[in-house]
Amino acid sequence: MRKWLLGLLLAIPLVDAAVLAWLGTLLGWAEVVLLVVLTALIGGLLVRAEGRRTIRGIQRSLAEGEPPTDGLIDGGLLIAAGAFLLTPGVVTDAIGFLLVIPVTRAPIRWALKRWIIVPKLDEKTGGFASGNVYTFGFPQPGENEGVDPEDFDLGGPGPFGSTATEETDQNGEAGGSGPSGDDTVDLGSDEYDVEDDDR
Repeated sequence: MRKWLLGLLLAIPLVDAAVLAWLGTLLGWAEVVLLVVLTALIGGLLVRAEGRRTIRGIQRSLAEGEPPTDGLIDGGLLIAAGAFLLTPGVVTDAIGFLLVIPVTRAPIRWALKRWIIVPKLDEKTGGFASGNVYTFGFPQPGENEGVDPEDFDLGGPGPFGSTATEETDQNGEAGGSGPSGDDTVDLGSDEYDVEDDDR
């Protein structure tokens, strides 16, 4: 993942330089410089406006007691957009505009959450980010490999398997746990001693 990201960061300036050289021969260098300056100015204004809107959204989420997850991701994407827009080049400006415009930023934010942020948080927290939590303790690495949960018969409909059932006697009344269901022993008050411990 790191090698792929490093390769992408190295490839963007090379592609940008090639596109600038091609546009310079096609349109002229003065027009290309003017285009780069205009895109940087317009992009800077958009980053500023979207940044203010994102901060208001974060404050609103915090006031409602909700975690501002999307707002924080948008803030990071807007910082990256500002860096791309300040870098001279057509390709970097295009990437910056993709990150700053809400319509194109939303799928990028979704992809980051789906494939980078949530897997990393699951790896660090043991599945709490996606809700895939191991509910019967904390297994050691490799402890439950090859174990099928369906191999364990937990019995009846209770939450932990079989449920306790009452036995009935011949009259249909609930009985005890004795062999016949009605073998209960009633102890009188004189059949056991109670010692008063004043310690």
